[in-house]
Amino acid sequence: MTNSLTKAFSGFSTNDINKAKDFYQHTLGLTVKENEMGLLELHTEGNHPIIIYQKPDHVPATFTVLNFPVNSIEKVVDELIKKGITFEQYKGEIATDEKGICRSDKGPNIAWFKDPAGNILSVLEEV
Repeated sequence: MTNSLTKAFSGFSTNDINKAKDFYQHTLGLTVKENEMGLLELHTEGNHPIIIYQKPDHVPATFTVLNFPVNSIEKVVDELIKKGITFEQYKGEIATDEKGICRSDKGPNIAWFKDPAGNILSVLEEV
């Protein structure tokens, strides 16, 4: 690919665009715009907008669709818990603690949670 073709953006679906807008804008505090086609655009620093579109037969992905790098995972997890976010609990190789944080010497500390449509998101601590 040439440099002019390497700019890309991501998108994923939801079953309720209004719930998604409220969640991403008010719960997570992101800049959210509704474009002329009725799609949501999540604006994050240094990236092209991430598109969220309504899909009547939406099925949440079984993988993480969006990762948010953070400086302090403890602080962010505590803030999100206060806003009503429930963090996923996993066992095995990616075992999480009581807060939902997976602490590993093989990668960054990470915690997963879901948006109102069941899409998996994460916060991960930058090292």
